[in-house]
This record gives sequence, structure tokens and C-alpha cells, in this order.
Amino acid sequence: MPKNRVPSTRVLLICAAVGVATGLVSAGWAGLHVIAAAGAIPLYGLVLGFHVLPGVIAQQVLRAPWVALITHAIAALIGLAFVPAMAGRYLLAAVVFGGVQEGVSALTRYRHWEPWRFLLSSAVTGIVIAVPLWFAFHVSTLAPWAAAGFAVLFVIGPVAWTVIGLAIGSALRRAGVIRV
Repeated sequence: MPKNRVPSTRVLLICAAVGVATGLVSAGWAGLHVIAAAGAIPLYGLVLGFHVLPGVIAQQVLRAPWVALITHAIAALIGLAFVPAMAGRYLLAAVVFGGVQEGVSALTRYRHWEPWRFLLSSAVTGIVIAVPLWFAFHVSTLAPWAAAGFAVLFVIGPVAWTVIGLAIGSALRRAGVIRV
């Protein structure tokens, strides 16, 4: 996509397809958020890390500016249509996850699409999300092993889901399903 242009209709349709697919899965995933937040707080990073998928898949397939944020926004809208109680969480996840993914891509001037760039983005996202949730979940009151697990899994969760997203995006590119 040329610089300083609005994304083409084709790019927007691909973002929409990825956003709808991941938004539907995200809506089904909502129950795990409730379970983890209610009783398995150290595992919440693995559950929340799932939300890297829309942007990772879109960027891996399209390798263009704004696609992560657009795709995250669409995924959030689809998710909240099915689980309105999660509206705030979906929209916040879209802004944070998509924003960090776009920010790291912008720092590399949208020229580096190697796995390290995606993994760096996901690790940064995990840290950015972990800090406020540490306080929201009162993690300091948990057993030391649980607090350590919480911190570690908030980095490992998004990284693991990023690896899955890269595999999905690469498979779509190889299959020729998505042509830009």
C-alpha cells in the first residue's frame, strides 16, 4: 500500500474477513476470561494473550500500515455484538493490542516483517497490559509463585499466540488465499 493513502477496498475487505473470524472466536473465548479472572488469575495472561491474533494475522498477510488497528477494531465490534458485557474490554484490547502492534511496526517504518518484530510487539503488549492488571487483580496479595506466574505468563501468553498467528498468516499467504 503506498504511503499516505487510505487502504484499498481489497485491504479493508481482508481486514474485515480476519476481524470477523477472530471476533467470532473471541466472543466464544469470553467465558475463559471470566473463569481466569475469577479463579485462575495467574493464567489470565495466557487467556488475554489470545487478543494479539487479529493484528498479527492481518500484518503477516498484508504487511501494510494500519491493518492491525483496523482488524482489531473490527474484531472488537464483532465480539461485543455477541458478548455486550465485554464491550469495554474488547474495545480497550483493540486499542492497546492494535496500537502497540502498529507502534512497533511504525518504529521499523513498516519495513521489517520478520518474526522477531512480531514477537517483540507481543512481549511489549504483554508488559503494557500486565502492569495495570497487576494492581486491578491485587496480584501482590497472591502467593509469590502465583505472582511470578502471573508476570511470566503475561509475556509468554501473547508471544505464544503470536507464534500461532504467524503460522496462520503464513499459511494464508502460502495458500494464495489472500492476494493484495
